[in-house]
Amino acid sequence: MFNLVIFGAPGSGKGTQSDKLISRYGLTHISTGEILRENIAKGTELGKIADKYISKGHLIPDDLVTEMLADEIDAHPGTKGFIFDGFPRTIPQAEALDRILEERGESVHSVIGLEVPDDQLIERLLARGKESGRSDDNLETINKRLQIYHSSTSPLKDFYLGNGRYESIEGTGEIDHIADRIVEAINRRDEAMKKK
Repeated sequence: MFNLVIFGAPGSGKGTQSDKLISRYGLTHISTGEILRENIAKGTELGKIADKYISKGHLIPDDLVTEMLADEIDAHPGTKGFIFDGFPRTIPQAEALDRILEERGESVHSVIGLEVPDDQLIERLLARGKESGRSDDNLETINKRLQIYHSSTSPLKDFYLGNGRYESIEGTGEIDHIADRIVEAINRRDEAMKKK
């Protein structure tokens, strides 16, 4: 099984690039953001709790996210692998993901970090908010989300660099060129794993 984590700040293109990788590798997409939005739209208990955090620009508590994630993994027993979009966001979540996968005899193959300057992220998110009507894509909430990302999520880079799974990818430019850079990084990781 091939498991891939793609992360970056809000608006970095995780969803767009995930779609391209799903097509190429036949992976099952797990976006905690999409799962949470579905729960919010359906008015589930988890959705109501999550909505309170999201509307304020806060991260969802780890225990809620990891429980939801384990259920989602178990809902796809025959998959070729997963692409995790928007999870993990913290080192405790990364450790929880490793634990969840290890319990199922699996591991994370590669971690792709999409790097985009904040001014471009803000521009992208404001445009997305106008197009989609997403309430969490307003300037105040965007700035708060970016601040949280940089303080809480960025340490993941060091965590995954430390165990040799992290690849930093420039997330600006044409969508297809970004996708090509990601595939090259995955191929480098494959070659490195074969040499071990």
